[in-house]
Amino acid sequence: MTILRTSMRNFAAHKGRMALSAIAVLLSVAFVCGTLVFTDTMNSTFDKLFAATSADVTVSPKGAKGEEEQPRNGKPAALPAGTVEQVRKAEGVKAAEGVVTSMSVTVVDKDNENMGSSTGAPTIAGNWTANDRKSMDITSGRAPRAPDEIMVDADTADKHGLELGDELRTIAVTGDRTAKITGIATFQVTNPGAAIVYFDTATAQKFLLGAPDVFTNVAVTAEGGVADGELKQQVARTLGAGAFTYQTQKETADAGREDIGSFLDVMKYAMLGFAGIALLVGVFLIVNTFSMLVAQRTREIGLMRALGSSRKQVNRSVLIEALLLGVVGSLLGVGAGVALAVGLMELMGSMGMNLNTSELTVKPATPVIGVVLGVVVTVLAAYLPARRAGKVSPMAALRDAGTPADGRAGLVRGVLGGLLTAGGLAGLLAASQADKATSGSMMLALGVLLSLLGFVMIGPLLAGVVVRVLSMVVLRLFGSVGRLAERNALRNPRRTGATGAALMIGLALVACLSVVGSSMVASATDELDKSVGADYILQSDTGAPITPAAAEKMRQSPHLEHVSEYKIIDASLTTADGRRTEAKDVTAASPTYADDLRVETVEGELSAAYGANAMSVDEDFAKKYDLSVGDELSVAFKDGRTARLTLRAVTSSETSIDNGAYYMSLATAKRYVPESAMPLNDIMFGKAVDGQEKEAYAALKSGLESYPQYKVRDQADFKQSLQDQVGQLLNMVYGLLALAIIVAVLGVVNTLALSVVERTREIGLMRAIGLSRRQLRRMIRLESVVIALFGALLGLGLGMGWGATAQKLLALEGLKVLEIPWPTILMVFVGSAFVGLVAALVPAFRAGRMNVLNAIATE
Repeated sequence: MTILRTSMRNFAAHKGRMALSAIAVLLSVAFVCGTLVFTDTMNSTFDKLFAATSADVTVSPKGAKGEEEQPRNGKPAALPAGTVEQVRKAEGVKAAEGVVTSMSVTVVDKDNENMGSSTGAPTIAGNWTANDRKSMDITSGRAPRAPDEIMVDADTADKHGLELGDELRTIAVTGDRTAKITGIATFQVTNPGAAIVYFDTATAQKFLLGAPDVFTNVAVTAEGGVADGELKQQVARTLGAGAFTYQTQKETADAGREDIGSFLDVMKYAMLGFAGIALLVGVFLIVNTFSMLVAQRTREIGLMRALGSSRKQVNRSVLIEALLLGVVGSLLGVGAGVALAVGLMELMGSMGMNLNTSELTVKPATPVIGVVLGVVVTVLAAYLPARRAGKVSPMAALRDAGTPADGRAGLVRGVLGGLLTAGGLAGLLAASQADKATSGSMMLALGVLLSLLGFVMIGPLLAGVVVRVLSMVVLRLFGSVGRLAERNALRNPRRTGATGAALMIGLALVACLSVVGSSMVASATDELDKSVGADYILQSDTGAPITPAAAEKMRQSPHLEHVSEYKIIDASLTTADGRRTEAKDVTAASPTYADDLRVETVEGELSAAYGANAMSVDEDFAKKYDLSVGDELSVAFKDGRTARLTLRAVTSSETSIDNGAYYMSLATAKRYVPESAMPLNDIMFGKAVDGQEKEAYAALKSGLESYPQYKVRDQADFKQSLQDQVGQLLNMVYGLLALAIIVAVLGVVNTLALSVVERTREIGLMRAIGLSRRQLRRMIRLESVVIALFGALLGLGLGMGWGATAQKLLALEGLKVLEIPWPTILMVFVGSAFVGLVAALVPAFRAGRMNVLNAIATE
């Protein structure tokens, strides 16, 4: 109990010095708990939505489950309308209703604005059924009854300011349809952002499916007392198992959850990864805090030892303080994590994904995980300082000594750090020389880990060299004050190394990703310049296929020399010796596509692959199956017949655009795939008549203006879109890494604050012999700046090495240009100096306010 009281008294006495360490624990735990609460809330929201919108049993066409949300021909798989009557005859069926649902639609308002979600949630069109009334109520107007009527969900109506009587235009594969809003339906559960519109059943069938006598599925309701599983068996017995798929409510909900689960898992683990980085950075802060507190309490610890406390008791006393710090920081972090989750929900709401805070889901395991994680990390980080505290001898009470120096430990640390660094560099070198990206990525991961650990361990050794070099450039300009700042930074290399290492980690990742992102954009731009001959590209940013009406607009646009179409068809290939491949995506394109994309071939000519009954494959496929020009392949189209095609070209695998594509002409594809099953164009290309590029561009923009889901881009636009996409991704990652950098900055602040306390008498003496308050504050600020620049220099250098190695692996996938974003690197380096300056403001202010006589008298 004496040890516990002592620990609690020390913790209370140093609560101000512990505050920044507690904030570091708080931020890290908050990010972990916030991520778990946010993703659990999203999972719960989708679970309730899927459960509310799923029928007791759903009957779908065979093969519909697991297909793409937007089928390539723009029409969902359908079943005959007569199936509904057959289902009604099954035992245990209370009701059966035909359902029409399609996600291959775009809805625009009177201002020609696409009403689809910007977060990736789908736009859904269908007919209003009894099953919909289980999860939605018509809160205004009525359901549609005629072809020119439509109903919209309330969330979409609120977002776009829609009212009864407003007109909406719906674009589908069968054409465009304008209808007036006759009703607004409100979800009784949370709709996570999908835009939903309803037509009357006959209109939905003709407009969305292209036929009057089909449905996408049948929603079956069970009679009282009949279990879903039993009903499923009875319906399957009535219809037979061959042509249909049957799912209970739970199975339908599970399938929907599985579809969305992969996205949520990626987001969850990515955010937890960044939280882990912040925790790692927080470890350095906690180690530094306890190391300095132990050093400042050397005489106190020595007295405890002189009065009979054992090493174990002293060690335990420090660890109890760490435990208290971890508990306080973690508990606050759990609360902050819930607040963070609410903030994330509001942010997603501003982007179009509706998440109701009343659905907030905090599982019992979440706070437990947060507290355990925070406490364990804090106690482990404090173990080494606690161990050093236990080594303080009783004689230390009779002299003003720091914690015992352990030269052997420093030597072991240096040797081990050197070995790890060498191993990391060897791993990076091996990755840069790898022949395959898969094996190289493993070596890259190993190299990154070892080099990071190595730099952390040799940080104190590097501090002595790097800080001196930086001081010559930065600090010597400030005369004696700069030299004092340099000596303060070098006084304890281990402390400087740990403080700089915390900043190094975040900035290394920033530099690495900046190099990778810039190299990707530069490589794609270079490939575009070399390979793309088309002047204009038409595509949807969501990957939706191009409707026939929009495709016709492009074909009829003036000032174009030619238009190339590009379709993706599912097929399986069988070689002449009978070896069958798994399903492949085969590209069917216009012959002019050979001019629009100049693909390098290793054998034959690509233009020959667009001839009758001809095709091309890529180099890797040809090597795997020992194929060469002139060989025959049997191509079985998924929704068509089997063709015997002759191999006329083998394309190089050393490309980034269309890498691995198999080409054939549209004419060949149309010969074996029926028109009803022929996919829509994924993308289209246009070539302007010489000298009429501006007129052609303006005409395309004008002609396709009424189709806002598609973008017309020239090569400059396309390059800019690539840059914007990579830039948005990097900005998102930088935003998440900002948490680790904030924790690192807190470490700089804490180190300086504790250092000021540690040097109280020294500061008093310097003030007594003439150092002004301004000079004192400048000295502390310069010390902070040089520590920050030390961490930045190590981090940026390490990160650029990682990024350059990663680019070598990307080169194996065709991204061959290495580009170092020097403006970004320099901006981050200069920004680090500013960060160091800001971090020193409070410690420098407090130092300047010290009373000189009291400072000199401090023990």
